[in-house]
Amino acid sequence: MKVVLVATSASDLQGHATGLWIEELAAPYYKFKEAGYDVVVASPAGGAIPIDAGSMGEGFFTDGAKKFLHDAEAVGQLSHSTKLESIDFSTGVDAIFLCGGHGTCVDFHDNAVLKSAIETLYAADKVVSAVCHGPMGLPQCNKPDGTPLVKDKVVTGFKDSEEMAVQKQAIVPFMLETKLKEIGGKYESADDWNSKVCVDGKLITGQNPQSSEACADAVITVSYS
Repeated sequence: MKVVLVATSASDLQGHATGLWIEELAAPYYKFKEAGYDVVVASPAGGAIPIDAGSMGEGFFTDGAKKFLHDAEAVGQLSHSTKLESIDFSTGVDAIFLCGGHGTCVDFHDNAVLKSAIETLYAADKVVSAVCHGPMGLPQCNKPDGTPLVKDKVVTGFKDSEEMAVQKQAIVPFMLETKLKEIGGKYESADDWNSKVCVDGKLITGQNPQSSEACADAVITVSYS
């Protein structure tokens, strides 16, 4: 089994320092490693992935994230991520997992390479998964019949009330919950900052940082089913 974890390359969102929410890469990374996956860390630009400093703050810097940043192999992948467009998603990739962080609001939501990767895997009945702001990459995508990928699918992602709580509602390209509903997604959520994962066929989404481990677990379960 091979999974491609996609993280942002963007360190700035309209003048606000941002990047990857490190926990949302670290937790799935170890879940997939433990399950025996070949794990590839990729990003739109390739190379070093910027980390949102907030994700290393008090109360957010999880044990898994600390372990990741002290793991030479993991840091090597973070520092030398594979450029997304160099990966052939038509063969040998079993799942894609879009990690969050507000950097995705810059380089996931209107990204032809990411769109192609997601649509290719979905059409081949492979797993498409995303957590927190990772689902910023989904609204641009379509099913093979041309309808929105999330239409009539049970999905989640960073909640509008969570976005307002972190006071980024004015600078994101769109509010994720609102957008997913607008294009026909059956959006579900838990209370703010509680774990919520939606599984609809091979489409798996997590609401927030608290959902990243459960989201990875769901990917593993669906992949092996």
